[in-house]
Amino acid sequence: MRLQPIKRGHKKNLEGDGLKRILEEVFGADKVVEVDGRYEVTYGALNPLRTWLEDKGLAVETVMKKDVSDDVAADTIKKYNTFLDKATGYTAKERIKRARKGA
Repeated sequence: MRLQPIKRGHKKNLEGDGLKRILEEVFGADKVVEVDGRYEVTYGALNPLRTWLEDKGLAVETVMKKDVSDDVAADTIKKYNTFLDKATGYTAKERIKRARKGA
């Protein structure tokens, strides 16, 4: 499980069904399932992605399939990064910078 920081003021966009709406927008409405207050998505190489809000940020847990084509892997990574961009308010570059700074 990885805890992603959320940009200041952006968390209000995720409350209620905001997180679910972002998942549906990125991965498709038919892919999102709610289990015990957490959302699960099975898409491409993600088997599954689980996500939920915590006090300190966005919790994301992923299990990746290893036997997928390069095209599926590239598409999955693109969708995953798009989801994190919309959910956290930080771009991939900003998330990397923050991760290096925190390490």
